[in-house]
Amino acid sequence: MTNPTPSAAPSGGRPATVIGRGWAVIVDGLAALGTVLIGILMLIICADIVARNIFGSSLPLVSESGALLVVLIVALQLASTIRAGRLAFVELFIGEVTDRFPRFGAVLKASFCLAGAAMLGIVAWASAGIFSKDLAAGEFIGVTGMGTLPTWPFRALIMLGMAAAALQFVDLALRELGKLFPSRRNPS
Repeated sequence: MTNPTPSAAPSGGRPATVIGRGWAVIVDGLAALGTVLIGILMLIICADIVARNIFGSSLPLVSESGALLVVLIVALQLASTIRAGRLAFVELFIGEVTDRFPRFGAVLKASFCLAGAAMLGIVAWASAGIFSKDLAAGEFIGVTGMGTLPTWPFRALIMLGMAAAALQFVDLALRELGKLFPSRRNPS
């Protein structure tokens, strides 16, 4: 994606409003949490490798927590990826159209962003249902007596990450649509 219009303002890469700065802190905070979880996942995998070589058996919860952590890391870092304009899409077509027909290109990019927002909104909504079911039922992963973890914290963070990514797409769509109606301010 050619950075359709990142949330950062033109001046120095900082968001223009207090809300924009707050949103940037939230998105960057989720991405930072995802980065910390990558480190934790690496430690878990390395500890499991050591345990397999020294003790001949795997640590409990490694495969279960690893599977949840991978999904969680993607969910937490997705909004930041979208905001930074690093999400892959067919630039060959949209870039050429935008160069020749800027307004139509803005409509295409806004359509892409709105479709992304709708899809991620559906995922966030579905995650909310799974989260509430897991919380009410006391769902856990692992084997009782060997090691267990509740699933609801993972589900809550996945839901939060997907909702943030959907909102980030909405923000970009609004910015693209704003290009259709340029402001008539005189630069001074």
